Amino acid sequence: MKKASKEAYELARHIYNWLHVHTPSIQSNSPHTIRTYSTTLSLFVGFLEGEKKINPCSLNSECFSRDYIEGWILWLKEERGCSAQTCNIRLTALRAFFKYLADRDISYLSIYQCATLIPRQKVARKKVTGMSKDAVKALMSVPNVSTKTGQRDLVLLIILYCTAARIDEILSMKIKQLHLETDKPYITVVGKGRKIRTLYILPKGAAHLKRYMKDFHSINPNSNAYVFYSRNKGIFGKMTPESVNKQLKKYAAIAYEICKDVPLNLHAHQIRHAKASHWLEDGMNIIQISFLLGHANLHTTMIYLDITMEQESKALATLEDENQKNILKKWKTESDNLATFLGFKGIIDRKT
Repeated sequence: MKKASKEAYELARHIYNWLHVHTPSIQSNSPHTIRTYSTTLSLFVGFLEGEKKINPCSLNSECFSRDYIEGWILWLKEERGCSAQTCNIRLTALRAFFKYLADRDISYLSIYQCATLIPRQKVARKKVTGMSKDAVKALMSVPNVSTKTGQRDLVLLIILYCTAARIDEILSMKIKQLHLETDKPYITVVGKGRKIRTLYILPKGAAHLKRYMKDFHSINPNSNAYVFYSRNKGIFGKMTPESVNKQLKKYAAIAYEICKDVPLNLHAHQIRHAKASHWLEDGMNIIQISFLLGHANLHTTMIYLDITMEQESKALATLEDENQKNILKKWKTESDNLATFLGFKGIIDRKT
C-alpha cells in the first residue's frame, strides 16, 4: 500500500479526537448525540469508499466539498431509503464536525461555510397525537402486576406520565437522581444539551416508585445503578427505548379493547405529549409546561402542542396572574480500507 498523505493522517486524527475526546468530554453531549455523530461519519466514509473509491492515499479536503456532500445526501435517500428528516439529522451532524475542523484548522473554514449553504430537505411536520385521560387510565390497567415485568412496566408508565419526561431521560436516570424521602418527592433528569431539570412527583407516583425500588434494588442500592435497568444486562445496563416501545404496543393492543382512544401504534413520546396536553386542559400556565418539558423556548411548546392561534391566546392569558402562581419548577493502520483507516468498520449494516 502507498503511504497515506499527511493531510489524510491529519483528518483521521481530527475525526478520532472529535468523536472520542471533544464530544464526550468537552462538549459533553449525550450518548445519543455521540452515537448519531459516529453513525453519520461512518455513513459518509462508507459513501466515499464505496461510491467515490476514496482510500487513505486519496483522502483530502476535496472529499468534503459541497458536490460530495450533496451526492451523499442523494445516496442516503435513494440507496438507503432515508427520510428527509433523517437526511437533515445527518447533515446537521456533518456540519458539527466541519465546525470543529474549522475551529482547529482555519484552512478548513471554507468547507464548513460551504456545508452551511447546503439546503435542508423539506419535511412535512408530523402532528404528534396524544391520548385522552381515559386512554391513559385504560393503558395503566393492563400491566400484570403479579409479574416482575408487569410491576416494572406499570411504574415506568406512571413516571413517564406524571413527569412528561422524554423516554431517554427516564431510562438514563440513576438512583442518585431520585429524591423520594422529602416533603415534596422529586427526580432530576438530564435533558437535551445536558441540561438538568427537577421534576416533582405526586405522592401516589412516589409511593409506586418507592415500592419498585424496594422490590428491584437492594436495601443499600448502588447510587450509579440505573433505576429502570435491563434484566439481561443488570443494574448497570440501560433499557432501550426500542424495548419499551415494543412493550407499549403490546399493552396498547389490549387497552384498545377497553378504550378506543388508545393508539395501537403507541410509543413513549405520545405519553409525554398526552401529559402536556392534559396540563394545558387543566389550565396550567404555558410557561410551566414549557419548563417541565425542557423546551428551550415557548414557541417550541406552542408547536409541540399544536396550539391554534385561539388556543395560544388563551394559553398566554394564563400568564396574567403569573405572580399569584407558584411555578414548579485508532488511527494509524496499514490497511487500504478507508473506513478502517479512519476508525470505522464500514457502512452500518442496518438502515439508519
